[in-house]
Amino acid sequence: MGMSVTISAADTQDAEQIFKLRYLCFQSEAELYGNYRIDPLVQTLDSVRAELGADLVFVARLGDEVVGSVHGFTDPDGTGRIGKLCVHPRLQGHGLGARLLRAAESGLTDGRAATRFRIHTGHRSEGNLRLYRREGYARVGDATGQDGVRMILLEKDAAAPAYVVSA
Repeated sequence: MGMSVTISAADTQDAEQIFKLRYLCFQSEAELYGNYRIDPLVQTLDSVRAELGADLVFVARLGDEVVGSVHGFTDPDGTGRIGKLCVHPRLQGHGLGARLLRAAESGLTDGRAATRFRIHTGHRSEGNLRLYRREGYARVGDATGQDGVRMILLEKDAAAPAYVVSA
């Protein structure tokens, strides 16, 4: 009998699992850019704990194991910023990333009054870009991260539908 993956708000006891999961998941991004100084790889356990105390963090659980996570907060201008979306490599390709993204969007509109969402990913991260486009995000610009990686900035109106059909 298999277990199903559940999505829920993270709590303080999840900090270490989230920390380790991000480190595992973002290795492929670091390899893609030849840069092992990207934020999720240099983040400390204490900074993950701080996120859990201040921001919105959702996790995907398979039993007691955290197999996915996403982080979000709302800026004073009403922009819900979503980031550090990751799914354990063995469970990628099963829709968990989209489920986590939608959970973050829902949490940022319900309790945190976001009127639009912004997310970013590296310019070579085609899988991420496909997911965000499929979920209704559109490119609004580029930026260079502190780690030197060129990032694609994408936004979506909070009232936009979750699914975009393309011809």
